[in-house]
Amino acid sequence: MQLPSLDQIQGLLNKQGYISEEFIAMSLFLSMQLEKPLLIEGPAGVGKTEIAKVLAKILDTELIRLQCYEGLDSSHALYEWNYQHQLLYLKMLDESNTSLKEKEANIFSEKFLLKRPILDAISREKNVVLLIDEIDRADEEFESFLLEVLSDWQITIPEIGTYIAKSKPHIILTGNRTRELSEALRRRCLYLWIDYPSFEKELAIVQTKVPNIDQNLGKEICLFMKALREMRLEKTPGVSEAIDWATALVNMNIDHLDKKIVEDTLGVVLKDWQDMKHTQDSLDELLLKTGVSKKM
Repeated sequence: MQLPSLDQIQGLLNKQGYISEEFIAMSLFLSMQLEKPLLIEGPAGVGKTEIAKVLAKILDTELIRLQCYEGLDSSHALYEWNYQHQLLYLKMLDESNTSLKEKEANIFSEKFLLKRPILDAISREKNVVLLIDEIDRADEEFESFLLEVLSDWQITIPEIGTYIAKSKPHIILTGNRTRELSEALRRRCLYLWIDYPSFEKELAIVQTKVPNIDQNLGKEICLFMKALREMRLEKTPGVSEAIDWATALVNMNIDHLDKKIVEDTLGVVLKDWQDMKHTQDSLDELLLKTGVSKKM
C-alpha cells in the first residue's frame, strides 16, 4: 500500500473533519514512514483517540482497538482458547478411537483460537490501524509484554508456534499521564503531545462538528470553555465536552448563552460535583469573561 505524502495527510485530515495542525500531520507521516508506533499524550477529551479513527479512514483500512484498564493481561490483549468449544469437541470424540496426542493436536489448533486485538492486528494480510487506548491505565507487567511485541513483531503461542506479522499495523498509543510510562516503551515510539486547543482552533472544531450552530453561540461556548479551563478543576473538560454542549444547545434551539441556560446544562460539560459547585459559585465571573453577562 502506497503511503500518503505529508501534504496529502494534512488535506485528508481536514477532509475527514479533523481540524489538524502541521505538527500532527508530520507526526502521522513520520510514524508511517519509519514504521514506528506513535505515542500520543495529552489531557482527556482533546482528540487523541480520534486521530486513530481518522487515520484508519484515510488509509481505507480497519481500526482495531484495545482499550486498556488495570489488570489487563495477555489473554485479553493477545489470544485465548475457546474452552467451551474445546470441551464440546472432546465430548464428541469420547467414543472415537482418537489417541490423546491427536486430541491435543486438534483442540489446540487455530480453529479454537480466539484472536484478541494485538494478535488479530498482526495476523491481517492488510495493514490495519491498531489503537492501544489509554496505555497508562494498564499495569507495568502488560507494558513489558507489549515491548516484546513491538520489538519483534511476532507472538509465540506455546501450543501452536510463532505468529510473525504478515503486515505491520500502524500503531497509535494514547495516554492521559495517569502514571509514568517506562523509558523503554517511549524509546520505541514517536511522541506527540496534544494540549487543549486555542480559542480559534476550538471554534473551528465546534463549527465543523456542529455545522448548524449559530456563529455567536459558537464563540460564546468556546470563550466559556477557555475561561473554565483556567480554573482549578478536578476534571477539566475537553473538546469533546464542548462539542456535546454545542450539540445539546443547538437541539434546544438556543442561540446564545445566559446564566440560567449555563446553570441548567452545566452537567453536559462538568462531570465532578466539586467542579460543579466551584463553577456555580464563580458563574458570574465566568460569564463576564465570556462577554455574555449583559444577557442575563
